[in-house]
Amino acid sequence: MPVMLGQSTTFLLARTQLRRYASCDVQVLIEGETGTGKELAAREIHYVSARRERPFVPVNCGALPDNLIENELFGHERGAYTDAKSAQPGLIDHARGGTLFFDEVDALSSKAQVTLLRFLENNEYRPVGCGTARVSNARVIAATNAHLETRVATGQFRRDLQYRLNALHVRLPPLRERTGDVELLAEYFLTATAERLGGPTKHWSPEALHAMAAHDWPGNVRELENVVLRAYLRADSDMIDLAALGELADAAPVASHGDSSVEESVNGIVDDDTDLRFIVAKNHAIVAFERGYLLSLMQRAGGNITEAAKLSGTERRQLGKLLKKHGIEARHFHCR
Repeated sequence: MPVMLGQSTTFLLARTQLRRYASCDVQVLIEGETGTGKELAAREIHYVSARRERPFVPVNCGALPDNLIENELFGHERGAYTDAKSAQPGLIDHARGGTLFFDEVDALSSKAQVTLLRFLENNEYRPVGCGTARVSNARVIAATNAHLETRVATGQFRRDLQYRLNALHVRLPPLRERTGDVELLAEYFLTATAERLGGPTKHWSPEALHAMAAHDWPGNVRELENVVLRAYLRADSDMIDLAALGELADAAPVASHGDSSVEESVNGIVDDDTDLRFIVAKNHAIVAFERGYLLSLMQRAGGNITEAAKLSGTERRQLGKLLKKHGIEARHFHCR
């Protein structure tokens, strides 16, 4: 089972809540931005609970059509409709004794919300075509990347359903609030990528790690995982530098020589003059190295940006941005 990984205070507090809720056999509502790992959090609750030996059944609420929701959730009996040649259990039956996870619960239509509410009121359901009600003993966990209270206030979500789902509540922090976790996760995903692809072990340059730590990560952990995969594939050597990060590198703050205000925003407030001189010198050396590499690359490519992009394993657009940043123009070279 994939694990939740992190060491920041905000992450550890949320994970402590999840583990505490595992022993409380009632509904849990998990809120968090896209990519924060809401299904992983639900699985954490399930696999720490007494239900761990029973099924964990995820339900994508955004993919439940109105005309089939009762059939999907409750199943049907033989002969319930023309094509029902045999009885079929629903998702609730599959989750018997285990956990039923409603992902993107905010995407449920008005009809689907009523259907789910009726089930949650007494845990009873009736398969389509069956005259007898059955009782479910599955635990319900729901997740949303929207703030349900806001959707209730605008009439998009039923308040009574919110109350039913929100017996216990946990908010997963976005990656930008998890200080130190970006570097930890980047290392983890880099190792996992090498293993998955059967490729060589690679390492992050300090500048690449710094750029990732400074990024806002609107897609959170899922976005970070994808960035790591692309960077691994772009890097020609065992050291993954800024260039391999693509567009993310363009948004990273770069300190200019002698600009202490930028140094402070990037590296934290620096009180010691020696530390400041070291940081300025370090960043100046990085900029000089990057410019020297680009000049050499363009010389080899005869000023042809497309050829230079091929030689460096970089996208042409990304290389063009780097050249512009350093004031390097293709016309200064003799094109082939």
